[in-house]
Amino acid sequence: MPLNARSIAVSLAVVFFFGLSLIGLLSGLSTSVCCKRAVTGAVLVYIAAGLAVKAINTILVDAMINNQVKRQKDSLFPMSDFAGFEGKASGRTN
Repeated sequence: MPLNARSIAVSLAVVFFFGLSLIGLLSGLSTSVCCKRAVTGAVLVYIAAGLAVKAINTILVDAMINNQVKRQKDSLFPMSDFAGFEGKASGRTN
């Protein structure tokens, strides 16, 4: 099941906004500078988290599709795993 990119990105952006605001206030910057830096950081984190979650979703969906294709292939051709062992059963040596 794919992850919801927007909710994860918003949650991370909010956490980073308040974290950056707190760091700015503790370092003695003015509130306007803290606000600008926190908003800029939150926007960058929102974009980065959205892209990261979309990339993770793409990888997960691709893996699920490959897994389903492999299962269907194995169910259609159950003896395909033993294709390399025909010569061994007849007693022939290489």
